[in-house]
Amino acid sequence: MSLNPFLRYRERLDSYEAVRSGQLSDDQWVAIVEGLDTEVAKIHGTGFVETPIVDGSVLAQEAGIDVELIIKAEPHNVGGSHKARHLMGAAIHMLVAEAAGAEPAGRLAIASCGNAAMGAGVIARAMGRDLDVFVPVWADEVVVTALHELGATINRCERVPGEAGDPAYLRFKEAVADGAQAFSVQGTDTPTTFDGGRTLGWEFADQTADAGGLDALYIQVGGGALATAVSLAMPETRLHPVQAEGCAPLRRAWDKLAPNFDFAAAEADPDSYMWAWDNPESFATGILDDVTYDWLPLLRRTHETGGEPVVAPETLIVSAYDLAHAHTDVPVCSTGASGFAGLMTAPPKSKERVGVLFTGIDRT
Repeated sequence: MSLNPFLRYRERLDSYEAVRSGQLSDDQWVAIVEGLDTEVAKIHGTGFVETPIVDGSVLAQEAGIDVELIIKAEPHNVGGSHKARHLMGAAIHMLVAEAAGAEPAGRLAIASCGNAAMGAGVIARAMGRDLDVFVPVWADEVVVTALHELGATINRCERVPGEAGDPAYLRFKEAVADGAQAFSVQGTDTPTTFDGGRTLGWEFADQTADAGGLDALYIQVGGGALATAVSLAMPETRLHPVQAEGCAPLRRAWDKLAPNFDFAAAEADPDSYMWAWDNPESFATGILDDVTYDWLPLLRRTHETGGEPVVAPETLIVSAYDLAHAHTDVPVCSTGASGFAGLMTAPPKSKERVGVLFTGIDRT
């Protein structure tokens, strides 16, 4: 069985509908994925393979948490995080559609300050497509330099007085309105992004199945696609989305929905539940999306699984990063460890088997 998750799980992917409907053969579909993955490996040094799980028992003990902790480690994945999974899924959709007769997509665009942009840069280069990246003025120069080397066009976006929301995201939306193809890790802009994200959940489920699976998942949330996709792939596992106290629009929306959780009303009037957080701030800079773009499917999944959102204090965001570096060998960034901060904030009341995702590589 192939270790490439897109080949291993292909019959579960939405993009495989082209084979199910008879537009393409399985051999044609596989050739598209293998060709793209080969180009990714030329750029990154490796293509997509199954990422490891790590025993987190020492980490949990040092944090004073009585759980059986399993860590899914993504920092050595393509682009240095899980984000490239999402974008590989979107790219496969794009190439499969074109092979089936659709018009080729034009210039690609994404808004990101870090890992999503890196993932997009690698995948776009592998596809041979132009990419516009919209970043805040404070974007990490290490990331910006790497994106230049990948051939991406960088657009630095300043805040406009009186304008609400992330300026990079707003400029990205303008570019899409002008004809660019959204190549995003937000399901609201690129619905096909969930396809790639679910491969992480399917892997995690298979890797933990022999021991009975997981009772709970604590997953850090910026735009919301990661937690949504993984939960869709692990539907029996209780979900706890985690945000920092300096940017917690998801919990705010949850509290407005409680106690009745009328999701139909929320869908009909979304602006009454989700709006931009003022002055987002945290050590975990990668989850500072002032709007949780995929909040509605994410809160549905949270409610259906019996979980609830967690807001981690900044002290525990910092502590989670420090403990992860002291007691694991995973070179995780502050954002990537922030799901663990959520577990530290609101651990289960009884001993459970808990999963967290260490997602991004530490570039400091």
